Amino acid sequence: MKSIKHVIDEIMQQEIRPLLAVDIIEQLHRQFALLSGGRGKDGAPIITFPEYSGFSEVPEEDFLNVVTYLTSIPSLDAASIGFVIIIDRRKDKWSSVKASLSRIAGAFPGNLQLVLVLRPSRLLHRAMADIGIKMHKDDFKMKVPIVMLNSLSDLHGYVDKGQLTRELGGSLEYCHSQWIHHRTAIENFAVTVKTTAQMLQKFGTDLSETELPNDVQCTKDLLTAHTDKHNNLKDELKLALKQGTTLLGCIKEQAAKSENHKLNPDEMENLTTVERLLAQLDETENAFEQFWCKHHLKLEQCLQLRHFEQDFREVKVSLDSLMDSLTSLSIIGDCVAGVELLLKELKTLQEKAQPTLEKAQLHALHGDQLIQSNHYAVDSIRPKCVELRRVCDDFSNEAKKKTDILSKSLQIHMGIDKVNQWCESGIYLLASQAVDKCQSQEGAESALTDIERFLESAEKNQLTELRNLHNQYEVVLSENIKTSVLKALKRMEDVQEMFEKRHVSLKRLSAKQTRPVQPVAPRPESSPKRPPAKTKGSTTTALARRASDNSNSGKQLAEADPNKKKNIHKAKGGIKIEVMHEESQGGSTHVVVTNETEESLSNRRRHIMTELIETERLYVEELQSIMEGYFAELVNSELSHLIPPSLENKRDVLFGNLPEIYEFHNKTFLRELENCAEKPELVGTCFLKRKEELQVYEKYCQNKPRSEVLWRQCGDSLFFQECQKKLDHKLSLDAYLLKPVQRITKYQLMLKEMLKCSKGEGTAELEEALATVLDIIKSVNDSMHQIAITGFEGNLSELGKLLMQGSFNVWTDHKKGHSKVKDLARFKPMQRHLFLYNKILLFCKKREETTDGQEKTPSYSFKHMLKMSAVGITENVKGDNKKFEVWYNGREEVYIIQVHVIFMFQVFLRIYQFLHMRTGGSVVVSFIRYFSFFIYIYIYIQRCTLDYNYNVDAVIPLNWINTCLMLCL
Repeated sequence: MKSIKHVIDEIMQQEIRPLLAVDIIEQLHRQFALLSGGRGKDGAPIITFPEYSGFSEVPEEDFLNVVTYLTSIPSLDAASIGFVIIIDRRKDKWSSVKASLSRIAGAFPGNLQLVLVLRPSRLLHRAMADIGIKMHKDDFKMKVPIVMLNSLSDLHGYVDKGQLTRELGGSLEYCHSQWIHHRTAIENFAVTVKTTAQMLQKFGTDLSETELPNDVQCTKDLLTAHTDKHNNLKDELKLALKQGTTLLGCIKEQAAKSENHKLNPDEMENLTTVERLLAQLDETENAFEQFWCKHHLKLEQCLQLRHFEQDFREVKVSLDSLMDSLTSLSIIGDCVAGVELLLKELKTLQEKAQPTLEKAQLHALHGDQLIQSNHYAVDSIRPKCVELRRVCDDFSNEAKKKTDILSKSLQIHMGIDKVNQWCESGIYLLASQAVDKCQSQEGAESALTDIERFLESAEKNQLTELRNLHNQYEVVLSENIKTSVLKALKRMEDVQEMFEKRHVSLKRLSAKQTRPVQPVAPRPESSPKRPPAKTKGSTTTALARRASDNSNSGKQLAEADPNKKKNIHKAKGGIKIEVMHEESQGGSTHVVVTNETEESLSNRRRHIMTELIETERLYVEELQSIMEGYFAELVNSELSHLIPPSLENKRDVLFGNLPEIYEFHNKTFLRELENCAEKPELVGTCFLKRKEELQVYEKYCQNKPRSEVLWRQCGDSLFFQECQKKLDHKLSLDAYLLKPVQRITKYQLMLKEMLKCSKGEGTAELEEALATVLDIIKSVNDSMHQIAITGFEGNLSELGKLLMQGSFNVWTDHKKGHSKVKDLARFKPMQRHLFLYNKILLFCKKREETTDGQEKTPSYSFKHMLKMSAVGITENVKGDNKKFEVWYNGREEVYIIQVHVIFMFQVFLRIYQFLHMRTGGSVVVSFIRYFSFFIYIYIYIQRCTLDYNYNVDAVIPLNWINTCLMLCL
């Protein structure tokens, strides 16, 4: 099936005759030249010039137009044979014959095969014609024979009667008016077909260039407008088809007049032309309908998408509001009633949220249906479905979590109430026991029974369960509830202690005979004074008791001292352990080792060295398994049928320079580390010696994003599954491809640990080795950011070394520009990522991009650059020590820059190391001045190198540093 563009191009490229019948309709009606449809013996078209009294008076232009038009009607095959000209001058004179021949010879546009002249019938003029044709034959300049005929019977000897009209003694039916009518109708239909094709082409172009709207109403309006335009064009097509069908019927009706009637060749060509135009029109309609169906489907899908996005925004706002309400709902209650009220509010919120959650789930389900229906905006719909389900899950999980916490809190508060009620009942019982009755053995035994019964009620009421609940739910409970639990448990312990003392006293009284004494009853409303709490020995003892309470709930619980204390204990081996107890804010205990023996430090160094070597061996083994089990198998012919097409010829992309890393560690680095097993102090020298080889990790990390994209495309293929099965690996290849990135980070951690326990020999080399590894990690990190720069037309390698990069808030404060724009710029900072090179300072805009639905990866779009040779810096901006000012070309361009917190911290560490090295740690300056000092030094060095022609990479004179330090401080 042809496309609409292909069909329309065919129609538009057709050769439309430049001259139409309607253009010369008046000249055709004069009938001084006819194309009756007859053919010569070899199929040559016959043009007849009948008797016409005013032939010599016909203007030359009219004659040329008519003859040109008549010669253009037959097919190219027929016209190439040549035309047969019949000139009927039987009633005319020789002068008329001569004029006709001269005009035809001078202006006939087609090929001539034969010229037949019916000479004048009168004797005188016939004789003159015979003489004239002999004398003037060469004057006519015709290369074809001119035959002078005396009668129609002579004419029939050259042309069959069936190809001649009745005026020439033939049987060919010809009606000149009908012929003109058919010609104009056919040509009008051809023009209609071309016009319709042009309209369809313009409409198709408009549809393809139309941008889809971003809202529901505009999409509806566009769909309605395009549908109306389509319907109008359909009506135009129907009218054209009706016109062509009617014309075809008229032509066929002429052939059906009688059984013996046959269409002449010209009429057959007319029939073929109309049928061909109808077929083209039909193909155009079919192709247009196919194109329209696709466009209409896209518009309907666009409308579905806009409805989906609108509903998504509404549901998302509702969900966010519910989530905010849920987040703001407190989970801290100070009593049973308060917690029950919070639970009731939470339940009410859940019931209120249920319709919205169901609506969100239904909307996500609707999005799934759109995806399954092959919607064109799948990449836009799927994240929204995921987001809706995520928010619903977050709400449900958060509600469940809060319900769980409140339920546990309710159990705790109910337990506290039980304990408090039991304690109050116990105090009342102790206060209500009459002292005089207890002096007798019988009274003491009765009181003792009451005491024992009350103590047994503690187990019946499961009062000890409060301690278990506290230990079980301690992680999710608030500090206030924990304090209340501890107070309740402490009160219960005090009451139990009072009962135990009373129990001992009553036991003693019941065991011995006592003489009667004068009883003195206490006041019934009074209660005995609460015995003072025991003073706990130390925080360490309290912590130990708390640890024992976890295993035995019957023991007493001690409260930690809320104040900050410092207890110092002497441990074995001369190690001083300093235990710092935080303030009441809930801080944890920190143990700081302040002193160790040389033997202990040596043991730690050997332990770290052993771990470094063992992990290095394991690392090499893992790399070897990757190289043999994956890398080599990619060229194994037995597994070639399992390799996905997207992985062909991309082994270097997936693995990067991993072979180079493996060779370095297997043949060189592992052996050198093993040589340091007995002398850990040499490990720093080992790293420094291989400083250049360790740079291979920079290339590997730069290739890692490309490797991850390729893995996402082909990671689930049968090839990798088969390789993993052979290696018996629990993890897939992508986990092992992260090993080099993890290893280079592991080095710096182990070097730091080694440095902590090193003194004397090898310490300086360790410090330098650690700085080297950190520089490699920084270089890798900077290069990973640098390769994400887009839109910079120059060559980054020509800008010099990348010294620093990071995110900033940037304001513009140029001299030039509208004052309102300038004022507005001061209050609206731009988020820019700056790259500081030796020669250039680049301003870029950070963008987050999504790759195949995976994690966002940053890119940096180039915006502006400043040449460092023309840059100046102002340390503070109008007293604001959080900002500094970079200006260009004598303050023609001014940029106010504020450093982001994370980047400032990184710069702080680097500048602090520099100042510490230069000043011995004695210089203390403000945080922002560290960064200003660094920039100031760099700009000053640049200017000095330009002024005095120093090499940029040369050693910096110390007086320059001191000068910059004095300027900054």
